[in-house]
Amino acid sequence: MSLEALAQRVNSIARLTGTFTLRSGQIATEYFDKYRFEADPVLLADIAAALVPLLPVDTEVLAGLELGGVPLATALSLRTGIPAAFVRKEAKAYGTAQLAEGADVGGKRVTVIEDVITTGGQVVISAGELRALGAIVDHVVCVIDRSPDHGAALATEGLTMVALLTRAQLDAAESTRP
Repeated sequence: MSLEALAQRVNSIARLTGTFTLRSGQIATEYFDKYRFEADPVLLADIAAALVPLLPVDTEVLAGLELGGVPLATALSLRTGIPAAFVRKEAKAYGTAQLAEGADVGGKRVTVIEDVITTGGQVVISAGELRALGAIVDHVVCVIDRSPDHGAALATEGLTMVALLTRAQLDAAESTRP
């Protein structure tokens, strides 16, 4: 499947219009509801297939960020055989009380998996916490980069971001939607 066709599918199912408050506090009139593409098993499988070539070849663990990165990391893990870790926004105070559940990240080359990046704030926080656990975190792979600066906040933290789709590609898909 072409990237253009995938952009059209993601755009048609996930683009919402209205008034939305983003995690950063910014107000947006358009929102990409990642749960809509993550809940569609056929589209999620196609997204995972398209993400595989974007993964660094030395990735040892896929770290899916709570909540949207978890189904993506799971789909990628199933497709690649690379173990997954599920990264909470904060460790629970009970049970295992771990920040990263699943695969051990200590001493491993970890690629952060995220759904939509606007400012990169949570990715920066989570990457720092993974590094504190001993993970080697240099790369972030996301489905949609809707940031105005193409991940400048991530680059400042030594993270290289690669996106499957950009806001411009989704806008192009929107312009051809019937």
